[in-house]
Amino acid sequence: MNNSLPDTTTTQAKRAFWLRHLHQWHWISSAMCLIAMMLFAITGITLNHSAQVEAHAVVTQKNGTLPADVMHDLRSAQSEESSTLPDAARVWLKNTLAIEVNQQAPEWSPEEVYVPLPRPGGDAWLRIDMQSGALEYELTDRGWISYFNDLHKGRNAGTAWPWFLDLFAAACLVFCITGLLLLKMHAANRPSTWPFVVTGLVLPLLIAVLFIH
Repeated sequence: MNNSLPDTTTTQAKRAFWLRHLHQWHWISSAMCLIAMMLFAITGITLNHSAQVEAHAVVTQKNGTLPADVMHDLRSAQSEESSTLPDAARVWLKNTLAIEVNQQAPEWSPEEVYVPLPRPGGDAWLRIDMQSGALEYELTDRGWISYFNDLHKGRNAGTAWPWFLDLFAAACLVFCITGLLLLKMHAANRPSTWPFVVTGLVLPLLIAVLFIH
């Protein structure tokens, strides 16, 4: 009788179990981060060659004067050094001039209120004279490449985007770790597996040590 047969069967069953689950998590994580990974790869190239990929900024300016009742609320907010513009001012700006300031924090001074409005792919600001109610607004749009480059960096992208970046990074980790474990399980039949893995580690390390100062 061959007593090793049950042990071999058990080993094969364990291997099949782990292969099945690793493959499942590997394809699920790859499906979740596929599009975002392509976006980050493309924007990695555009960021690395930002000097060659010129952004042509388009500047839009708007002017106006806030009505007296809105200015009354604005001066009350100034006296309290409110962390946002009052509702009346935000609604008027949105409905009248299509300017959205949302909950952006203003910078109060005796003469004016200044609201920085940074955004991916551009910049904007709003200035309101506290005496006359005259306002100036300027929007700078640097195009879609700058927009996606800023998303890559998480620059001025609000609160939801950083949460997505964390989830995306977690999915990438699952993808890489399950891929590494699958490589380990198949390495016996693929002799070039570990040389390629080591190359992926050593190559960037050598470049960093030798060429980055």
